[in-house]
Amino acid sequence: MTSSSDGSAKDQRPEESTAEVRAADVALDTAGGALEPSIVPVSSQSGEPGHQQGNVMRRIVMGNGFVSVLAVIVALFLGGLLIASTDAQVAKTAGYLFARPSDFLTALWSAMTDSYVALFQGSVFNTRQGFAPLLETMTVATPLICAGLGVALAFRAGLFNIGAQGQIIISATLAAYAGFTWHLPFGLHLLLVIVMGVLGGAAWGAIVGILKARTGAHEVIVTIMLNYVALFLLDFLLNTAAFRRPGDNSPISPRLDESATYPVLIPGSRLHLGFLVAIALTYGVWWLLNRSTIGFEFRAVGANPVAARTAGVKVPRATIMVMAMAGALAAFGGVAQVAGTEKVLTGGVAAQIGFDSITVALLGRSTPWGTFFAGLLFGAFRAGAVQMQIQTGTPIDIVLVVQSLIVLFIAAPPLIRSIFRLEGKKKKKNKTPKAAPEAALANATGGAK
Repeated sequence: MTSSSDGSAKDQRPEESTAEVRAADVALDTAGGALEPSIVPVSSQSGEPGHQQGNVMRRIVMGNGFVSVLAVIVALFLGGLLIASTDAQVAKTAGYLFARPSDFLTALWSAMTDSYVALFQGSVFNTRQGFAPLLETMTVATPLICAGLGVALAFRAGLFNIGAQGQIIISATLAAYAGFTWHLPFGLHLLLVIVMGVLGGAAWGAIVGILKARTGAHEVIVTIMLNYVALFLLDFLLNTAAFRRPGDNSPISPRLDESATYPVLIPGSRLHLGFLVAIALTYGVWWLLNRSTIGFEFRAVGANPVAARTAGVKVPRATIMVMAMAGALAAFGGVAQVAGTEKVLTGGVAAQIGFDSITVALLGRSTPWGTFFAGLLFGAFRAGAVQMQIQTGTPIDIVLVVQSLIVLFIAAPPLIRSIFRLEGKKKKKNKTPKAAPEAALANATGGAK
């Protein structure tokens, strides 16, 4: 009997406690009956799960990642309008726009969709080649990801690494020299090529860090000047006997030995081992910034160098290390060019990769994985632009316009938030007289009638 009575008491306690909680909520919401019930229950106002879920969704929508996605969408839309403005059918229907606006809108939509469908088919998938375009996108994105990580790492430490272009050139030069001059077994030869390239890029970046730490020279000016030094140094070397292909007066190096190149991952494509290296580097930079003491020091210096110095961080040492690591990361992009894609050294080995990597890092919000996916996006632009031009006649330079628009909108998050009405609602000032809460409390306790 005792056990059954205890059990029944236990069964009744949750109901009684629930009833008490509800009564307390009503009393609190209505101030003991003195006020009208509010629309929003007190339980949800005080942090119930539904309210917390709303806060999570709001943080996602207002977050930088979501704003970056919206910036890309707006840039693609404006780029599509620019594409459509050069279309012959759009120009023809614009002549009788007010007579039949539907014709103009149909032609406008058709021009935009045709161009972006062609871009998708040239960068991701088409019925004739399958996913071969996606493999090409990954190949093109590999040096962009590596160089973008170098720029992003410097950004996180409060430094502007505008010298990825020069770091790519120097690393590609040293890696190519090791690849066609020395003849070693496979594995050892490729390792030597990578080491030579990375050391060259790290040294080129460390020069900037040393000048910044020891003399206070601005890293933007130094990196820009070193880009020109690297470019003209490469032009000079390609016209010397050590780098020029025998029997050829063109500024092009001998082909790298097969043992000095990245192996192809999928036969029939250009996708090479460098893409897996880029994935490993992305994870490594993420671990460095978020799980290591050195990464914490880098982020502390980037947030506030004065406070970091007060806390015991050696800011000059951190500056040199950051720029050296940034140069080493960009160097993997140079190695990917000569050992993976081109397999020779030319004056245009770096193309515009170093400068595009700045945009990639900005789009990725200077985060490792954000930079990785931004590199894939820009790789898709590059890979699909050729197909877009062949299929629709759209100038290939339109991709540069879209990239520029992305940078514009990424640099202006308030503009994107205002376009999509993502601003936080301003809190209205409470115009209730100060005496009102006191009167409500008095009514709830029975002290005022």
